[in-house]
Amino acid sequence: MQEPFDISIGNVDYAVFPEGNDTYVIFKDGKEYVQIQKDTELQWLKLDPETALPLFEIDEEINQIGREILAYVPEEEDEDDEESI
Repeated sequence: MQEPFDISIGNVDYAVFPEGNDTYVIFKDGKEYVQIQKDTELQWLKLDPETALPLFEIDEEINQIGREILAYVPEEEDEDDEESI
């Protein structure tokens, strides 16, 4: 599974925690903000905090977060850190 990572949109920083199945928990300002799920490449859905069911309303901030998630490229780990035997 993908490791957590950070993204920025404008002056706002978000921490992204992948949950699997194209579902992510998003933290904003150090607090849990929203859980989102990929619907299509351009459309992301906010999940209801109590039922975890998708809310089918257009939210541009959620779509921006989703685009940044898709654009994120994880940093490669250094293989030099492994010990030689």
